[in-house]
Parts: sequence; C-alpha cells; structure tokens
Amino acid sequence: MLLKTPYLLFLGDAADPLAAKVAQGVKDWRPEHCVGQIRLEGCNADMGLSDMTIEEAVAAGAKTLVVGVANRGGVISESWNAVFKEAVSSGMDIASGLHNLLRDIPELVELADKHNQQLIDVRVPQVEYPIASGEKRKGKRVLAVGTDCSVGKMYTALAMEKTMLERGMKASFRATGQTGILITGNGVPLDAVIADFMAGSVEYLTPDNDADHWDLIEGQGSLFHASYSGVTMALIHGGAPDVLILCHEPTRKTMRGLPSYTLPSLEELRDLAMTIAKVVNPEVRVAGLSINTAALSEDEAVAYLAKLEAEMGLPAVDPFRHGAGRLVDAL
Repeated sequence: MLLKTPYLLFLGDAADPLAAKVAQGVKDWRPEHCVGQIRLEGCNADMGLSDMTIEEAVAAGAKTLVVGVANRGGVISESWNAVFKEAVSSGMDIASGLHNLLRDIPELVELADKHNQQLIDVRVPQVEYPIASGEKRKGKRVLAVGTDCSVGKMYTALAMEKTMLERGMKASFRATGQTGILITGNGVPLDAVIADFMAGSVEYLTPDNDADHWDLIEGQGSLFHASYSGVTMALIHGGAPDVLILCHEPTRKTMRGLPSYTLPSLEELRDLAMTIAKVVNPEVRVAGLSINTAALSEDEAVAYLAKLEAEMGLPAVDPFRHGAGRLVDAL
C-alpha cells in the first residue's frame, strides 16, 4: 500500500487526544509527511501542526487526507462527510483505518470516480490467511503487551526497531493495526480478520527468518480488557514471542472505555501473559518494562521508572522519551 504524500491529518471531533491516536502515531513517526491538520468543532486533540482548510492544504501540497481519528467502534461519523467530499473534489485521496468503509459511502465513491481519486480502506484484509499451526518458526520475535489499550505498545515496537537498525541489527516492525499500517504501508489489520484466522494471520506476518533476525510485533488490546482481549490472545499464540515487553501508563486509573474496570498491576500482567505465551513457546521470557510517562514531568518519570526497576528487577524505560537502548540491550 503506497499513500501519496504529504498528508493532511483529519482529527475530526476527537473527544480527547487518545481518540486521535492514529494521527498522533503518523505525526510522531512520519513527521516529514505531515503538512497540517484539520479539526472540527468540539475537537479536543491537537498534533501541534498548522490548522488548515482543505483549500489551504491543497495549496500546501497535501495529496492524502489521512483519517486520524480512532473512536470507540471505529465508525465514520456523518458529520465528517462534508470534509471528505471537499477533499476528494479538491484532488486529494482519502486513507482510513476505520471499520465502516469509505468505499461503502455511495456519494463519496461517485465523487472519487469523477475526480479520479483513491479511497483507501486500510482495515480490510488483503490476504486469505491460514489457520494457525502453532509450529515453531526460525528467527526471533518480540511482542509488547499492555495493562490496557493505548498505553504505548506500538511506540515500543517502533522505538526498538529504530534502535536495532541504528545498531546494524536485523529487525522488522510488523504492523497489526491501522496506525502501524498507515506508518509503514503494510501489515495485518488484525481486528478485521475473521476470528478463526487471527492467530494464523500473525504467523503469516512473522514467517521463518534468519536466526539473528528480530520481528517487533505491534501489540493490540489487553488481556485484561473485556472488549479487546481477543486480539491480544491471537497475537500471543500466533506470534509465539521469544520476548515480552510489558507496557503501562501510570496515571490511568480505569480501563480505556470501561470506567468500572481498574487496570491490573504489571505483576498481574506479567504472570498472565507468561502463562498464555508458554503454551506456544515454553522458553518465552519478559525482558523489560515500557512505561508511557507522557503525563509525568521529567523528575517524576525518572523516579517512577527507578521505583519500578527496583521492585520488578527489570529495565524500566520510556522508549519514546528516553530511547529504547536498554530494552534492546535486554534482548
């Protein structure tokens, strides 16, 4: 999948910054592709980019409107359609990773055909994936698992890949969600794969490789999240990871979208994830803790990481804030 660059990031009416995590991921990892953002009334997210109209974005060279909103359920709101129609009519493609598809909006399809523009739905499986076999594969695999959704699993894998490639190691980030696919241009839209084939799609994504090659598998959901635990289980059993990295956001009190559920401890996550992972790889181990300290000051972050490290005997780092070197060292 090749998207025309540069991008205008559509933040829509995102209720909070996490609701625009797709845009945040693209901006953080492909900043050179982002010329601006477009926000609707009520938007509470901000990528720190220039706010633009469609006309201004086209004048600045934008070629693709990237839908950067990841709302609960992944649906395209009717209130967004006016912007989408204007973008297509002005000569822009649209790329979306939401569950309901651009190609299913008749008036948008008609406009795209008229103006010779592309509607790109990245959350549509492009392959007939196999049922998982559970067979051991060559090469090494790392999977980030979290105490909740949206705690930094993708950032952990991307940061580790960046460090490993800088060191001359063999490493590949393997995208399993819409943001990762939009960043890298390929991957498996795991939550859109039929349930029986989810683990098989992860096996397909991480095939046999060189003995010293590492796949950094993008994590999804959480084993403790009542809504999204299924994708996490598929990643563990399909990925058969050699190494787990535990991810956590320390200021969050309740599960994302489930206010009656509190987050598990990192110890609870370690124990449950290891039990499940040993089913497919008895040699699996936990190598480190990846902590999203964005809501903490530098002093607070350093103190919190030191405390965790002392308690759990594992390197505790914020790989986006401080670099992923110590997590890579732990491999």
